[in-house]
Amino acid sequence: MTDNLFQPFSLNDTLHLTNRILMAPLTRCMSDDQLVPTQEMADYYARRASAGLIISEATIIRPDGQGYPNTPGLFTPKQIIGWQRVTDAVHKNGGKIFAQLWHTGRVAHPHFFDGKAVMAPSAVAVEGNVPRMRELTYVTPKAASHDDIQQLINDYSQAAANAIDAGFDGVEIHGANGYLIDQFLHHDSNHRIDEYGGTAKNMSRFALEVVDSIIARIGHTRTALRLSPGAYFNMAGDSRDRDVFDYLLPQLEKRDLAFLHIGIFDDAMEFDYLGGRASDYVRRHYQNTLVGVGSYTAKTASEAIHQNRFDLIAIGRPFIANPDYVEKVKQGKSLTAYSEEMLSTLF
Repeated sequence: MTDNLFQPFSLNDTLHLTNRILMAPLTRCMSDDQLVPTQEMADYYARRASAGLIISEATIIRPDGQGYPNTPGLFTPKQIIGWQRVTDAVHKNGGKIFAQLWHTGRVAHPHFFDGKAVMAPSAVAVEGNVPRMRELTYVTPKAASHDDIQQLINDYSQAAANAIDAGFDGVEIHGANGYLIDQFLHHDSNHRIDEYGGTAKNMSRFALEVVDSIIARIGHTRTALRLSPGAYFNMAGDSRDRDVFDYLLPQLEKRDLAFLHIGIFDDAMEFDYLGGRASDYVRRHYQNTLVGVGSYTAKTASEAIHQNRFDLIAIGRPFIANPDYVEKVKQGKSLTAYSEEMLSTLF
């Protein structure tokens, strides 16, 4: 039984969802060469408007945030207009949509922004090559100065305002999966000894300043955040990371966000320093609205919600294969299996 997935859910007094199923952010690399969303993207999202809430693919806040080809932006007038086509199409079909705001930090590559410096908390490179462009090898980033950090905060805030101008119902700040904000939160990538590193409070400072800046710009009811307490992607874990999130999560709870979203590919993963699953760790330290994710089926997600492990479920790859995922699950119909070949087109 999955009936609880189809119950309405209120994020707050202004945002009401028709069901508890979210479409997870799914990087598709399908914008045009100016990083402008296309009509094909608008049609793609509109077909999935039956989700309680769509979270857009990760969308870069400024040019040096780009780490993958053809990922859309939210920093030029053309990009804002492109996203307006998307949000209009989703709203016309009765859906709601948040923009996921993204800077890839040390996972960015200068190939995408005229050879300029890659920005990160510390001058510590990630190993490997850029996905989809394996000829590009990651470079050692520049450690962000205080002025750089303030500009990043301003650019996150401006991107949030741009998202509202583009018709989004809110924003999810991408603070997970080894990207810029997450890099400040883990010892593997943050070697700073100033007020942005070294202690749990200092390592949490950038994330909280970004959150506070966006809340000041668009309001807490339209601001959400994705976090990865367990380091697992482009990042090595460190037992000291636990102290960072022990400090950060109660601070976030005070902000009364629209929701907090776990960043994990498979929530069956366990982390010694978190005492098990990342989602269970977060639930113990954060009592407001929580979104689970990570290889759940409708049945296992329903069971987890019934057990109060989280409140909402974000579904990823099954939404690529099934634009009508919500209807199929509700009616008990078989799902089309996801395959890698589906990534070559939007349908």
